[in-house]
Amino acid sequence: MHLVKRIGLASLLLATVFLLTACPSETTVSKINADPARYRNKEVAIVGTVRDSYGALGQGAYEIDDGTGRIWVVTRRGVPSRGARVGVKGHVYNGFNFGGRNFGTVLEESDRRTTGR
Repeated sequence: MHLVKRIGLASLLLATVFLLTACPSETTVSKINADPARYRNKEVAIVGTVRDSYGALGQGAYEIDDGTGRIWVVTRRGVPSRGARVGVKGHVYNGFNFGGRNFGTVLEESDRRTTGR
């Protein structure tokens, strides 16, 4: 019986460690824009509504508004439509240029989920 409890506890501990290390920290756009250097080389997650988007040949950028501010997200897998509610994770970069436009501070998308409208 003790062996079963130890295996169960070890499994729970391993799953918790995996979840904590696999999940990026969810933050707000206002925090990213206030101190982008703090988030450099870290994966972050934000949830918001797409306000604007530009795309061509499967690449593009879309602006997301989480209620605290707006930030451009660059992607290599197509852009979501305006008004879509999305959760996105990625890395923060400064001075990003795309299609002749400078987007300033951006989030380079590594994953995206549509959460509904």
